[in-house]
Amino acid sequence: MRNQIEDLLKKTIMEKFNCKAANQIDLVHYLETLGHEPSKIKNQDYWYLSPLRNEKTPSFKVNQKLNLWYDHGLGKGGNVVDFGIEYFRCTVSEFLQLLNGNGISSGISLSLKNENQQSSNLRIANEKKDNPLDKIIIVDVRTLENKLLMAYLHNRSISQEIARQHCKEVDFCLNNRKHTSIGFQNISGGYELRSECFKGSSSPKDITFIDTQSKSVAVFEGFFDYLSYIMMNQKSIKLQTNFLILNSLSFFNKSVQLMEKHKRVDLYLDRDSGGVKCTHEALQRDSTIYIDQSFLYEQKKDLNEWLNQGQQVKQGHSFRRSI
Repeated sequence: MRNQIEDLLKKTIMEKFNCKAANQIDLVHYLETLGHEPSKIKNQDYWYLSPLRNEKTPSFKVNQKLNLWYDHGLGKGGNVVDFGIEYFRCTVSEFLQLLNGNGISSGISLSLKNENQQSSNLRIANEKKDNPLDKIIIVDVRTLENKLLMAYLHNRSISQEIARQHCKEVDFCLNNRKHTSIGFQNISGGYELRSECFKGSSSPKDITFIDTQSKSVAVFEGFFDYLSYIMMNQKSIKLQTNFLILNSLSFFNKSVQLMEKHKRVDLYLDRDSGGVKCTHEALQRDSTIYIDQSFLYEQKKDLNEWLNQGQQVKQGHSFRRSI
């Protein structure tokens, strides 16, 4: 049976992926290759912190027998293709192109689903990975130069100059293949890694804190929102604030002590359920310190989406917080 599965895998990879073939990819294994580990496993149900949004309690479920997922926080679910277009924010055809060799996904060793697959292939809950190939290993860090990465930054309205000041070009290995992405370093030396076709992070995962000796701090979920803020204020002589980039909303509560060392905390969190919830809890905690700035992009998911669609402010014009 194992040989039959391997033959089917080789045959499928040699051929072009279509929706039917893509939906045979083992979703649990695919999530693993993207850097997402289950928080708990119960029978055929694998529970994750959602790969599609930030959360503290696992509510993203994959039924490995059915090879289907459901995100209880979003109220969405489906097959592998449905997940791919949500995760990469792309069309069906674009996701299939990734699988067919035009992106990092094509370099991932994919397992195919088979109803007769032996239970020995299932991972025991909380079992640690021993295979170093499953982990992201940083190989090289240098100044941003890669044309594809620069094009990706341009598509997200971030200038090369700003990106080079705050990010690096990072080579990393995953599943015995080398890849290149934009890297944003945290205070523990790990990197948030982004490209048009990849979203992940190297260990250790942590916050990024930029100390300008200010008594206020601006807080962002991800580094693209931080870069967007810098873009909007690049004509300002000096930004009179510290910066806290959470790199995951799960670090919000862990960062309360750091935030409250400041007299003012400006929150630029995503306008999804997780970001809104954290903002609301912070305001309840102390509305004299915490200031919700997300109303500035209330029709968008986050600050970068607002900048990218360019509805109100041209790049380079000053974007100032409310007083």
